[in-house]
Amino acid sequence: MTDPRAPGEMRSLAWSHGVLSVQSFGGMLGPTSFVLGDGRQVSPFWIAPWHAEDVPADVDPMTAALRGEWPCIPFGYPFPTDSFSGRWDRALEDAAPPGPVHGYSSNANWSFGPPAEGQIGLRIDYPPGHPVRRLRRTLRPVPGAAAIEFDLSIEARRPTRLPVALHGCFSLPATPGLARIDVPAFRVGRTHPGRVEPGAGLFESDQTFVDLCSVPGLDGAPVDATGLPFGSAVEELLQLDGLAGPIALANLGGGYRVIFDWDRALLPSVVLWFSNRGRQYAPWNGRTQVLGIEPACTAFGLSPETSLSDNPVAQGGTPTALVLAAGEETRIRYRVSVEALPTR
Repeated sequence: MTDPRAPGEMRSLAWSHGVLSVQSFGGMLGPTSFVLGDGRQVSPFWIAPWHAEDVPADVDPMTAALRGEWPCIPFGYPFPTDSFSGRWDRALEDAAPPGPVHGYSSNANWSFGPPAEGQIGLRIDYPPGHPVRRLRRTLRPVPGAAAIEFDLSIEARRPTRLPVALHGCFSLPATPGLARIDVPAFRVGRTHPGRVEPGAGLFESDQTFVDLCSVPGLDGAPVDATGLPFGSAVEELLQLDGLAGPIALANLGGGYRVIFDWDRALLPSVVLWFSNRGRQYAPWNGRTQVLGIEPACTAFGLSPETSLSDNPVAQGGTPTALVLAAGEETRIRYRVSVEALPTR
């Protein structure tokens, strides 16, 4: 597995409404600026605060390089199950092999394609024997707009099913409540089956809801999960299934709104990752404030084995693994755009 502490290749591309940069490690979108209609430049993608620090050797490569946005195939990793509710198969999750966090492609260097006008392309070949043969990824700024279009192609060696996600990380203002998540109608929302981080919980485990403004809370009172960042130390995950449209994050402190749109026929859920100063150990050190918006076909990003099983999300009618045909490319198209918030 590649060590991200060794510098990878970086490529950048400017267009009428911004500049984007992509690193070879993880194929991750890095520092990216958008020029808004009012002339301001904003950088909505989050870059881990330890990006220029020496991180401990036991930190996984993906976390060490964490930034921006990238695809995760297969998505997930085993979670400790001590706090899981009885509806979830603890034995299956406990027995899942560790594997690279969020898949091989999240922990290795991609290869850049030859220069092409108006876009950056990358590919990565998976190890022999893996059900995935390769991934291709294209990032294409939209001329005349503060937007980037993405194209992800997954080629399988053999017929398989895998959890898949697009891992977007977005910056939040420092002041509690100065950002807001705007979500469309969704069929069902779910709280995590256990504790994501001991001592940093906010939501009651393994509950369902239909309004992000009223999520079952630990103390029995509903929690409005749309106003960010939270005022206390929180590390949580929610999953929304069956969304009717894109998700937006309004950064009131920055005066802009980010809209994330994707192919919901292939990725029917979104995992919301609330990392709100909840992890106190290195390299997090209680300083991280980020919202992960992660369109996915998964069961909470638990181990791939759990997502492949007849888990409670799948039992509820939402697929948790994407069907991939041998020798064919499955294409996932998505888009991130930014706009200025109206001035008051």
